[in-house]
Amino acid sequence: MLTGESVRLRLMDEDDTEAHWRWKHDPDVMRWMDNGYPMTLAQFRAYKAEFPAASYAQIVFGIETLADERLIGLVRLTTDGPEAGGAELDIYIGEKDCWGKGYGTEATRLMCRYGFDTMRLHRVMLWVADANTAAIRAYRKAGFTEEGRARDTVRDGGVWHDSILMGMLEGELR
Repeated sequence: MLTGESVRLRLMDEDDTEAHWRWKHDPDVMRWMDNGYPMTLAQFRAYKAEFPAASYAQIVFGIETLADERLIGLVRLTTDGPEAGGAELDIYIGEKDCWGKGYGTEATRLMCRYGFDTMRLHRVMLWVADANTAAIRAYRKAGFTEEGRARDTVRDGGVWHDSILMGMLEGELR
């Protein structure tokens, strides 16, 4: 487990499946995410049962509040292997009453620290929709900088948005 001032990152288990499924089917939570196709809870349980265990290729942690030990979201690092020296970060806070409270920023910092110190990464990158200003603000607070842009890659409400590539090198974490 990785512990900060207000959140803890921990491995997810079978008891977390229902919350994870609920988040993936909430249009507000998944607004800027690629959530795939809808699944029943039973289908999602079967999918999760086949999910590979934590490894260098992919590590997923649940984000839990310290105050009440409540699972509120998840964060993931995905790599192409240790030779690449880099990973892609995905994160979301699934419990909407926890939005805007700094949990995502702290979880991002903890996961990046884990990537740099434990996984010995040199670089962490992510993609974010240009209209997702709250996420961009949180990523900048953690130390990410804009590195590029892919035009018209995310559609929300019939409007196309650019995806911004953001990255952080070891030593840039704030």
